[in-house]
Amino acid sequence: MHEMGRREFIALVGGVATALPFTALAQQQTPLVGFLNSASPDTYRFNADSFREGLRKAGFVEGRNVRIEERWARGDYDALPALAAELVAMGVAAVAATGDVASARAAQRASSTVPVVFTIGGDPVRFGLVKSLNRPGANVTGILFNQNVLAGKRVELLREIAPSLSRVALLMNPTNPNVDIERMDAEAGAKKLGLGTVTLNAKNAREFDSAFEQLLASKADGIITATDPIPLDRRDQIIAFANRHKLPVMGFVRQFATAGALLSYGPSISWMYRQAGDYVGQILKGANPADLPVLQQTEFELVINLKTAHSLGLTVPLTLQAAASEVIE
Repeated sequence: MHEMGRREFIALVGGVATALPFTALAQQQTPLVGFLNSASPDTYRFNADSFREGLRKAGFVEGRNVRIEERWARGDYDALPALAAELVAMGVAAVAATGDVASARAAQRASSTVPVVFTIGGDPVRFGLVKSLNRPGANVTGILFNQNVLAGKRVELLREIAPSLSRVALLMNPTNPNVDIERMDAEAGAKKLGLGTVTLNAKNAREFDSAFEQLLASKADGIITATDPIPLDRRDQIIAFANRHKLPVMGFVRQFATAGALLSYGPSISWMYRQAGDYVGQILKGANPADLPVLQQTEFELVINLKTAHSLGLTVPLTLQAAASEVIE
């Protein structure tokens, strides 16, 4: 009996020894994907969820046949290079570098071989991320949030609902590489309508508060947010201020209007993140990022919040309501 126990013990130990490498092997065989974002997880979780949806569409389910490591810069763009390097050092099969150009650049600089899928609002060729939209040519491709030409259109739409508008505040993140193009587009659109503009820079929560003080001093009577992860991250703070001072806000994605801004106009950010997930999935199946064309969204969403319009004493033209993709009652 004693001998039997010893044999069983040896068999058991042997079993453990052989079982361990299998678990480690299974982990190694389950591809690891990095998700890098410039904003923070509490306000940007909906985007990380859309990314997972896209991965799922491509056949990859977290915990089953893919692992995901998230890294969030929480609005500190300077943190991105170290976070990207950390993901590369972990041996990720691909990095979804989301939340604009700074994130994409950090991932691109962290490795010239690890595939990178970006979501950006700006010309990736001009920023040196890809050789061309159709043939990216290296280890980087992604989804383009086509917004350069929309700032002028946003001024126009805001004016249509708020005809007494005289000066628009442009709430910009000065560290966004695309900021000048967008500002010039908004200024040109405002000039065409005979409106003044004031540019207010803010790259974190504290700076938004001082931007708001400048805004009141400048007597601006409407706000347009830049196409940037930081204002989206701080949307509740912006909207609370604007509604307190009865100022109409135009956001760049529907999440502004659903949070209480007067309206939003722009591409669907959820669509972008789903596509990024799908692209990462294609890469895990063997697709080469050099051959995956940069995707651009062709449809834009106009979302109007009638409840906010009512509280601001504004009447939304019926033609505009009919043109909206969504009207929040």
